[in-house]
Amino acid sequence: MWISAFLIDLKGKNVMTGYRIHFIRHAITLANEEGRYIGITESPISERGRRELAEKTEKFVYPEVDKVYVSPLKRCIATASFIYPQGYARVVPEFREMNFGEFEGKKAADLMGRPDYKQFLRGGLDNPAPGGEPMRKVVERCYEGVQFVIEDMMRNGYKNAAVVTHGGIIMNILSCFGLPKFSPNDFACDFGEGFSVLVTAQMWQQSNAFEILGRLPYLKNESGEASEFDSFADDEADYHEE
Repeated sequence: MWISAFLIDLKGKNVMTGYRIHFIRHAITLANEEGRYIGITESPISERGRRELAEKTEKFVYPEVDKVYVSPLKRCIATASFIYPQGYARVVPEFREMNFGEFEGKKAADLMGRPDYKQFLRGGLDNPAPGGEPMRKVVERCYEGVQFVIEDMMRNGYKNAAVVTHGGIIMNILSCFGLPKFSPNDFACDFGEGFSVLVTAQMWQQSNAFEILGRLPYLKNESGEASEFDSFADDEADYHEE
């Protein structure tokens, strides 16, 4: 874990003020439906993706936010525009998906006979796809992205923000910096869904950590308002510590 070089001048600020960040996975794309690796490859949101987002916004509640931060890939920008049509979005390159190198655009079934694919599936921080990005680099830039968001929220007085990004990025951010600690797979989420976290300046400065609050979007209660962290409670979301 890094020692954070916190760039914001905290003088006169309450270091215990809580800032909520809502990490949301983009809607499903055509390539996702086909089971292809699409790290940095552009693939548009599919009709199914738009339909599912519409259903989720009708049935559930996404948190209100002061600012939206988004991966530069178009599937994330389109998802952010759908959920938060009022705008206020800022592209953060550090939240882009992993570069899968030679595996970009290919299906797992097409790669199964390749020794380099079998090696890639073993995982590890320094075991990238051929020509791809090592996980160590992904983790480092995710830290930089989260650092930027926290600093920007503090600087501008934002108390709630959304980060629309990719499933793998969410899994790595929460497993690396989230408390309590769980494995990346425990933070797998469906398209258009994600997790809410709470961070203070003191927590981030001292420990490079934030508190994981729960899943989103939220169920609506009888009055049609958000009932936080109850959505999808009947699935496998009761995390199991390792």
